[in-house]
Amino acid sequence: MPAPATPALTTDIIIELADRPGRPIVLIERRYSPLGWALPGGFVDVGEAVERAAVREAREETSLAVTLKALLGVYSDPARDPRRHTASAVYVADARGEPRAQDDAKNVAVFSLDQLPSALCFDHARILTDYRVYRETGKLPMPRT
Repeated sequence: MPAPATPALTTDIIIELADRPGRPIVLIERRYSPLGWALPGGFVDVGEAVERAAVREAREETSLAVTLKALLGVYSDPARDPRRHTASAVYVADARGEPRAQDDAKNVAVFSLDQLPSALCFDHARILTDYRVYRETGKLPMPRT
């Protein structure tokens, strides 16, 4: 029996800089298509735990060592990534220090939630809307269908 075709598993990380006032977040400017600003993240390797992939991707793209705090949710809209159907486990994490663009990141920048770039890649605007509610209330978003 052939293996079923399934979405690719990814992870995205909302990195809060705990050593800065207001706990701003880190976004990357993507080096490869689709171009634009995005949360750090990427594909989970075969044999790798999703949590470990989140920590690895954060370090690979921003040079920051993160501590995962919460699973914000799983985002799997078939249209979330124009390249193919993906399902992403999105984590909130703490980090300290100065981020540096590495790997797939062309640039890295620190943003307050009130001054995010207007055009974000993928479904990251939706994810950051959910994150804002979580940050303000402490409540995780309800799954959407």
